[in-house]
Amino acid sequence: FRELVGSVSKWVRLNVGGTYFLTTRQTLCRDPKSFLYRLCQADPDLDSDKDETGAYLIDRDPTYFGPVLNYLRHGKLVINKDLAEEGVLEEAEFYNITSLIKLVKDKIRERDSKTSQVPVKHVYRVLQCQEEELTQMVSTMSDGWKFEQLVSIGSSYNYGSEDQAEFLCVVSKELHNSPYGTTSEPSEKAKDACLGETETFAGGPEKRVRLPHQAASLPTLLLGHGLGAEERGCDAEGGL
Repeated sequence: FRELVGSVSKWVRLNVGGTYFLTTRQTLCRDPKSFLYRLCQADPDLDSDKDETGAYLIDRDPTYFGPVLNYLRHGKLVINKDLAEEGVLEEAEFYNITSLIKLVKDKIRERDSKTSQVPVKHVYRVLQCQEEELTQMVSTMSDGWKFEQLVSIGSSYNYGSEDQAEFLCVVSKELHNSPYGTTSEPSEKAKDACLGETETFAGGPEKRVRLPHQAASLPTLLLGHGLGAEERGCDAEGGL
């Protein structure tokens, strides 16, 4: 009879939000700093009531208590697909199970990093300018655009007694695909630039001008400077 009583006392009955759980004291005492450990030790500072069956009453969501109890049983975090990690984290924090809190937070960070890693492609804009306009052009570029390459197109214009060398300045901008399949579209000006036009910022408002015939070799120049073919595309409808 004493052996029977001793074996029964190893088991603990919990009433979590109206759902009963049966487990051992050894399981509940895995974390000495946890609420459940104090519950099993009959901590006088812990306000713990029992129902008519002798089960400890805990006013928490039983659905999310399952993963917590299983973690105490075998040390692994197992979450059903229909449960949110944030819900398990709330319960882990309530029961003050430190190792489980860290594990769930790591899982949430891993999940969020995967959803944020969306494909990235680049749109390229080609700007035509004279040598004296380079500084002004770079300083007046729109936000998000960065300098990639400067190409001399081997032609010059004569303004009075001075020859002005002419350049193509290649700049790029990242376009991020959202997790839902939509893509941030470049502006109409950027699309026009990708389809064979360029812009100059010198002399006031932006003005579009046609690229000279030397620009026909620009894809080759880009490849020769380490830009792969997949990076040259501007959008789904056009490319350099």
